[in-house]
Amino acid sequence: MSQSQSAPTVLFVCLGNICRSPTAEAVFRHKARASGINVTIDSAGTHGYHIGNPPDKRSQQAGVAKGYDFAGLACRKVAVDDFEKYDYILAMDNRNLEHLKKISDEKYHHKIHLFLSFAKSDYSEVPDPYYGGRRGFELVLDLIEQASEGLINRLRAQQ
Repeated sequence: MSQSQSAPTVLFVCLGNICRSPTAEAVFRHKARASGINVTIDSAGTHGYHIGNPPDKRSQQAGVAKGYDFAGLACRKVAVDDFEKYDYILAMDNRNLEHLKKISDEKYHHKIHLFLSFAKSDYSEVPDPYYGGRRGFELVLDLIEQASEGLINRLRAQQ
């Protein structure tokens, strides 16, 4: 947790902050609230392709069907101060993990992890569903739910 011992902070990161990371933000916000965990949550992309746009409609459809709320979410790019601000910076795949490490000071590398490192899964990365169909978005949602449960357990253990 951050030096002030306040609520933990979590940033979910994918390439464009249009599918995977906003889905993780919506799912984790819901699960943390249901678990009674006080946590600050955000999402961002390593690239600024969709800045200001809402999450992909297909991500929203898959998530809303399972009770998740995407209201108010908008795409943004990772900022330099995110590395200091967030306790957990969780990349959806190895490409984004490496990019985050490349653009951050080494003193922040201990905060950067693959999100699925918190899941018991045959997958190590959350696959990018952007160019696929409905089933890809559903798989992403399932993987994010699993990793969210693991992260909640980690945060509980730290409290």
